Amino acid sequence: MLEPQQIETWITEGMPCLFAHVEGDGAHFEAVIVSTEFAGLNRVKRQQRVFDTVREHLASGVLHALSMKTLTPEEWEASRG
Repeated sequence: MLEPQQIETWITEGMPCLFAHVEGDGAHFEAVIVSTEFAGLNRVKRQQRVFDTVREHLASGVLHALSMKTLTPEEWEASRG
């Protein structure tokens, strides 16, 4: 069974992240990703960037569903307090 930590590893190895956290039940996963790469990108472009890091696992069927919240460091700080 796929573990959330494995998905975190794929994401953080594929792009620079200040924070990445994934939760899930083995089939469906939710991620929060904070990266400077998201600056100036809309939500769709941000998600495409993250999907680029897990594309081969989606294509192989190892990873079935990943929803995500993508934030710049500034957005992350504003959301926390």
